[in-house]
Amino acid sequence: MAAAKPELKAPSGSCDTHMHIVYPEETFPFAPGHEGIFPEAPLEDYVATARRLGIERCVMTQTPAYEMDNGWVLAAMAEFGPNARGIVTLEADVEIEQMEALDDLGVRGACFHMLQGGWHEWPEIPEIAEKAAEVGWHVQVQLDGLKLPGRLSLLEALPTTIVIDHIGKFQTQVGIDHPSFKALLRLLESGACYVKLSAPYESTWSDYPYMEDSGALAKELIRVAPDRMLWASNWPHLGVSDPASKPDDARLLDTLLHWTGDEAVRDKILRDNPARLYGF
Repeated sequence: MAAAKPELKAPSGSCDTHMHIVYPEETFPFAPGHEGIFPEAPLEDYVATARRLGIERCVMTQTPAYEMDNGWVLAAMAEFGPNARGIVTLEADVEIEQMEALDDLGVRGACFHMLQGGWHEWPEIPEIAEKAAEVGWHVQVQLDGLKLPGRLSLLEALPTTIVIDHIGKFQTQVGIDHPSFKALLRLLESGACYVKLSAPYESTWSDYPYMEDSGALAKELIRVAPDRMLWASNWPHLGVSDPASKPDDARLLDTLLHWTGDEAVRDKILRDNPARLYGF
């Protein structure tokens, strides 16, 4: 049986701002200690999913399993074509010339995975952010949102735009009045922060559309800053090891119907905001 299409009709130019391709390990090996961690997730499978959703653009996003090897990101971008952009991992001593060469290939940001298994230390973020600002990139941070109050001063001082992954990825159930969520709102109020409305299933204690926790936070974020919200599938849901438990991508897109009743706002989230941030 063919997978169901979403109820939401995505506007032309819609973008999935956070997804991954997993090539065979003989093509792009995982970093030491991560061998065999993820099953293959080929580009053709993602393309079929994107077509089902009505998504035309995507952002290939590095994962901790590859650490500093961005080979798969560049290969997948080239295969997908001009409607792809990339987010990569970099050493703190990266040269501006290397970043400019990556920019020419469609890379638009440097990511920092600050959860267990990540590869950077917090002091490295400002070092790389200074260079990212010169190239016109943003920095993308994935962290436990509960840690945001203690990292707020560092993030607010960065000289470039910040993108926060996965609705803040709060590892404990929080509401919109929680101090850690208020720290995220403060970042948004700076005008230099975007949030990815992605992976609500990774920080939830409720069922679709997750309105007891991550969905309620997403709804408030959209209300506060609709011009700086981004939608993403997080395909192929690498953090969900059981294939039977993986969320349906059509329902993930349909969360936007629950999180905002404004079609114009959904068009911003799916098309206009990513077009501006990633340079489509």
